[in-house]
Amino acid sequence: MDNSNFGPGGDADSLGADKQPRGERPHRASARSVEFRPIEVTVQEGNVNRALSMLKRKMAAEGIYKELRKRRFYEKPSEEKKRRNREAERRRKKAVRISRERAG
Repeated sequence: MDNSNFGPGGDADSLGADKQPRGERPHRASARSVEFRPIEVTVQEGNVNRALSMLKRKMAAEGIYKELRKRRFYEKPSEEKKRRNREAERRRKKAVRISRERAG
């Protein structure tokens, strides 16, 4: 095992509780490392149609439909980068528009 990231002590225990190995950054949650938790819907009074509509609303709120559309076809890394930049620009413009509406 290579302990070069842990400095002179050589192991993770010598770092302390709040310190990280040199050169490592904290990981952000990404789409690939999302914790999966089940979506639960209870059927009340035998009303399956209402339970299905509740399930659909929860799935839409969780972004499952959007994720399914995104994963339907392979997206090249360059296309993904362009799409993310477009989405970020759209969010920035929306934030500016909302802040101007509140100020004016």
